[in-house]
Amino acid sequence: MSSNTPADTGATESGTAVPGGASAAADGSSAPAAHTAPAAHTAPGEIRWQTGETEHTARWHSEGGWPAPRRVVVVDDTLTADAAYRMAKSGTGLLWQGDYRNARQLLTAMARRVDRHRRTPTTGMAAAFEAGRAAAVRRARLLGLVLVELDAEHTLRLRRAPDVRQACDEAYGPGAGPVVLSLRELLGVIGAHEWRTNGVPVAALGDRIHPHYGVFSPVRGEYLDLVAGAPLGSPKVAFDIGTGTGVIAAILARRGVERVLATDLEPRALACARENLERLGLAGQVEVIEADLFPDGRADLVACNPPWLPSSVATSTDAAVYDPDSRMLRGFLAGLAAHLTEDGEGWLILSNLGELLGLRSRGELLDLVDDAGLTVLARLDTRPTHRKAADATDPLHAARAAEVTSLWRLRRD
Repeated sequence: MSSNTPADTGATESGTAVPGGASAAADGSSAPAAHTAPAAHTAPGEIRWQTGETEHTARWHSEGGWPAPRRVVVVDDTLTADAAYRMAKSGTGLLWQGDYRNARQLLTAMARRVDRHRRTPTTGMAAAFEAGRAAAVRRARLLGLVLVELDAEHTLRLRRAPDVRQACDEAYGPGAGPVVLSLRELLGVIGAHEWRTNGVPVAALGDRIHPHYGVFSPVRGEYLDLVAGAPLGSPKVAFDIGTGTGVIAAILARRGVERVLATDLEPRALACARENLERLGLAGQVEVIEADLFPDGRADLVACNPPWLPSSVATSTDAAVYDPDSRMLRGFLAGLAAHLTEDGEGWLILSNLGELLGLRSRGELLDLVDDAGLTVLARLDTRPTHRKAADATDPLHAARAAEVTSLWRLRRD
């Protein structure tokens, strides 16, 4: 999987629904007096608000692809969580100009109010999954309406605010004028910077991987244990399709593959993989290539870990988790035979969670393998150890508890 936000930015809680409603003055809240910006004069990618008679304009940024709120009010520490929640439900953006730590506390309090209104579905895993996604969309949108402004150098000018300039430069590149974004997204950027700085320990690699913002982090190690332990033989050339952080390519190189070609389409993933491989001393053994799935030529081993859930992508941040109509899975299987050497082997690393949720059947997967002219040599299985698998309060607990991650060893017919 090539991309995901490694912190709480709504990567799996995103969507296109935009709540609308009355202005803050009409909701009976105890919010401070404020002015709203007329939506008719707000250009795409731009956000406007007023303080007194002064109108302000800034660039709008949302990694999830959310549009700028049509109404924006300036708020501070006098705003209560109940008032903030009501205003967010009306679709009003809350541009924070108070204390940074109080803003975080407000966001936490709003999250409790959002979660109190969640409904637990009672009919089947597929219904529970869809209801969970819908609830996550609503949660992400509401909490994403607490906004902050960064100046042209990515400085957050709030009381007790941390220095976020390096974290934002890493995530977004150099500043290009004042920008407004959600506080929730900024917290994700800060968390991603910490992960990038400290790295994530990967037992299968015996080292750390440093994920970049927007790149899927290998925090679930069981699938990497499969890659590290699967029978390998002596392949001279391997492909890692959708390399992301480069972790699978690194494991294959450490296992003795002479040359690994690692592909991805996402610029963040390409930069992340190159940096990790350089840090691990493997840049001379692994070449990172921009490509849609396969590079040119054939390999003795071709590995792929596509997104595991065949469901729609509503925003750009969904792409690491959801594979619409199993596009990446289908593309990998359909092209695999043409990119294997005569005795080459393909490794498909895939969870059965999509099957357990009713999103894809095992029969459909096997039909894709058969239609691609491939044969299953063996399947290596492992069970996840993440916290969700043991959370009995999760509406999807039955599926998560039964989840199995597999490495399918494939060959040409």
